[in-house]
Amino acid sequence: MKTILISVLLLTFPLSLSAQERPSWVKETKAEKEKRMAWWTHDRFGMFIHWGLYSLPARHEWVQWNEKIPAEEYRKYFDRFNPDLYDPQEWARKAREAGFKYVVITTKHHEGFCLWDTKHTDYKVTRTIYGKDLIKPLADACRAEGLRVGFYYSLIDWHHPHFTFDSNHPLAPADPEEREKANVKRDMNIYRQYMKDQLKELLTHYGRIDELFMDFSYPGENGKGHEDWDSEGLLKLVRQLQPHCIVDNRMGMEHTGWGWDFVTPEQFMPQQWPTVNGERVPWETCQTFSGSWGYYRDEYSWKSVHQLVVMLIETVSKGGNLLLNVGPTARGLFDDRANERLEGLSRWMKLHSRSIYGCTQAPEEIRAPQNCFLTYNPDTKRLYLHVLEWPFRSLHISGLKNRLEYAQLLNDASEIRFRTQTEQGDHTTETSKEGDVILSLPVERPDVDVPVIELILR
Repeated sequence: MKTILISVLLLTFPLSLSAQERPSWVKETKAEKEKRMAWWTHDRFGMFIHWGLYSLPARHEWVQWNEKIPAEEYRKYFDRFNPDLYDPQEWARKAREAGFKYVVITTKHHEGFCLWDTKHTDYKVTRTIYGKDLIKPLADACRAEGLRVGFYYSLIDWHHPHFTFDSNHPLAPADPEEREKANVKRDMNIYRQYMKDQLKELLTHYGRIDELFMDFSYPGENGKGHEDWDSEGLLKLVRQLQPHCIVDNRMGMEHTGWGWDFVTPEQFMPQQWPTVNGERVPWETCQTFSGSWGYYRDEYSWKSVHQLVVMLIETVSKGGNLLLNVGPTARGLFDDRANERLEGLSRWMKLHSRSIYGCTQAPEEIRAPQNCFLTYNPDTKRLYLHVLEWPFRSLHISGLKNRLEYAQLLNDASEIRFRTQTEQGDHTTETSKEGDVILSLPVERPDVDVPVIELILR
């Protein structure tokens, strides 16, 4: 993951849902797709885990690229990788307690190091001092905690001898002519087959895989796009092996309506529900606790628990999912800063998860008051008012005339009184407008990161 290189791909491409004929193997209808994705649009909250050799230098997952570290020097991290404190059951438990519903882990990042016992390279965890598959025990632990399992797989591979040099390769010669000469010895056909062989392993040896995050295309001169990856061939393999699996939009198939399931804004919040040709599409924003994805010991721009809670609320208020990242240490632990935030999320979600799971953007005719976000559960017909700044005495909501049956604080189920009649105020009473609902609030703010008022509609 790298925001400055990826974000240009997001929400800016002129997608056309009918720009390319569907292949014969693509038969899914819109209704069938919605059914396949129903669990995902319900659960809303996933944990991302970025883990690899880069956890040893501990200064960004792109450290090899940032510092142009030669392969022979980078090898020292492979030789010393030994996550002896890795406890997948603990990871899964922490994820569940913090309110996550699914976990997506990097099986291979751009450095090319594989966290499972693949048969197609020796650049894998089972050849390190640790010597054991990291993926299977985590997948099993997640399922035991009731979490769904997703895999991240990098299309980019700086280690593979047949991944051709390009502008995003840390070991590429700077001179274009020298780069072209060096690529004569590299064959992308071999690398394309390597990706298919590895995907087949991941999708056949580890049980049901619910989400696949393929990362990432960068088409254009001296880049790589869908033809370089044979993205159609990769997606066809996924649909054959695990047809239920939800796949992101980073394989360069944005010009089709069938080559992706959701869009992926990274490290920014869309201003509104993303659309393609004027139609709202499923979306999942991937975000970090800090400024990097992999473990970064000396990185201090960590978001507060409050910021993370608000980020989750805002995402759901715009109909999206949040994939929130943890970067474990080289010994296999979540560091104290990550644990502190997970515990904070756990406290808030324990009391307020009803305003997240099963929820989406509120009906357009209902407008949130200032400093508030609305989420809505269409099945239960409950509206959730998330109050970022606690006001004095009252909140006005428009668009709820004759629709509100009952109101309560979600953290303790205590009643919130309200009135709906239009009244002319005086020097001690505020004027209410036609169609407004006025909630009468306690003066003291509830002692939670973001108070939520549950509005039960008729």
